[in-house]
Formats: sequence, structure tokens, C-alpha cells
Amino acid sequence: GPQLVESGGGSVPPGGSLRLSCRASGYTFEGSNMGWYRQTTGVECELVAGILSDGTPYYADSVKGRFTISHDKSENAMYLDMNNLKTEDANVYYCASGDPQSVRSYAVQCRLVAHMSQTRNDYGYWGRGTQVAVAP
Repeated sequence: GPQLVESGGGSVPPGGSLRLSCRASGYTFEGSNMGWYRQTTGVECELVAGILSDGTPYYADSVKGRFTISHDKSENAMYLDMNNLKTEDANVYYCASGDPQSVRSYAVQCRLVAHMSQTRNDYGYWGRGTQVAVAP
């Protein structure tokens, strides 16, 4: 079935930059909603940045001006450029696409949504996550 695979995670000092990539097989991003997610300190799986099916971008307030989401049609890939990283940005980042309810945050942990997406159609398609560490 469709698979999304994230890459590009790593460890950088505060103020550093990373580019996360999400590549799809058996699935086409074009025309679908898509987004990058991370786990909050609570239960919520937070939508960090997204692109609606009409191309409209969305950013959480905490990353506006620092993160940029993009989609490359020719490569069938989605990216998250992360600049001026802060220690609070450290997290596992998941890419996802195709949620029938469009891009949204979830009231359950990201890892659970990613797991449930493997057998249910109501969360779209999810990758397994890539780790971002921000430390001196």
C-alpha cells in the first residue's frame, strides 16, 4: 500500500537549521492535503505546518517565520525547512497526507495516529517519524 518515509532528522545546536523530507511510494501528494506533525507535552498530536488541498499553507504560531513547508510535484516529496531551531522544537516529526477531514491536530499521541493509519482510512497516510534534537 501507500507509504510515506521521513528523513533529514538529526541534532543541531539552538539557532541551527534542518530540512526534513517526506517521500511517498504508491501515493501522490498532488491535490491532497499534507502536513508535518509533532507530539506536544500532553496528549495532542500538533499540526506544525500543513498545505491544504487547494495549496493554502498553514503554520502553528510557534513556528511562523521559522519553518517553511513545501511540496515538489516532480519529486513527489514534501519538505519542512526548519530555521532558527529552538530547544522546544526537539521532537519526533511525522509527515502525513490524505486525511479525509483535511489537515488538523489530533487529540491522541502522534505515534498512535501513525499506527492507526495503517489499518484505518480516517487519518490518511503517515510516516514513522524522524527525530529532531536541538541542544548546545
